[in-house]
Amino acid sequence: MAISITAEEKQILAGVIIPPRPQALLDIAREAKQEYPDVRKIAKAISQDVGISAAMLQVVNSVAFRRNSEISSIHQAVMTLGIKKVFPLVKAVALKGALPENPVLNKFWQSSALVASACTLYASLLDKPSLSDNAYMLGLFHNAGVPVMLQAFTGYQGVLALGMNQGWENITAMEFHEYKTTHTTLGALLAQQWELPKPMVEVIYYLHDTDGIFTSGELSDISLYLLAIVKLARSSVDGLLCGEYDSQEWLKVQDPLMSFLNIDEVQLDELRLAVAEKLSEH
Repeated sequence: MAISITAEEKQILAGVIIPPRPQALLDIAREAKQEYPDVRKIAKAISQDVGISAAMLQVVNSVAFRRNSEISSIHQAVMTLGIKKVFPLVKAVALKGALPENPVLNKFWQSSALVASACTLYASLLDKPSLSDNAYMLGLFHNAGVPVMLQAFTGYQGVLALGMNQGWENITAMEFHEYKTTHTTLGALLAQQWELPKPMVEVIYYLHDTDGIFTSGELSDISLYLLAIVKLARSSVDGLLCGEYDSQEWLKVQDPLMSFLNIDEVQLDELRLAVAEKLSEH
């Protein structure tokens, strides 16, 4: 499914700055496309960006990726995890650094980091190794349009506060009424510009959709699995931070999501418990 943008929205978006990819990411992307990528060049490119390399080491030693021994260098991380897993992680950690710092986003980024870890854990528990490489990146990018909205529109801080305190499922209608665009549209455009895989762009764009999304046939199976993973992750983080799993969005999507994943409520509770135990170590 393509991103749908109205003529009025196009005019609004013309004045919105989508942050470009940092140079380190461009260098890594160029090398990763080679027939035989040079691990040393990729490790060097990451290491030359102090912010990205520090964040990268923090992520690879987090609960989502924790191994028997700590990874202490970027070269070790690339050698241990492999280029296929490292590249999405670099994109993920580069995102925060590419956006303007703002203290009001501290809680937002903390929540996004938890969602990213939960996405990785759910991908593993659901036995979807082919999706696990991108799961962390999706978790950090899924609401990436929010900081872009905050930068672009005066008064958006109030919308941010509502989203963080009451959930994001009802915010998009408010955004479109006030700003003629939404954080999901801007997030999808950011994901496109950063060359994220098409299924991830779709998931970000349709993030809060509930009615018929798992049965309409409009999204590919890969997109639907990623959508299920991020919705599960968001629900788990809501449970961890707010003590409440059942947002309006979750209640609408729970049954079709379980049907799509072919799991029952007992299995869902087991998955949630396993993820909650890991996230509590965060």
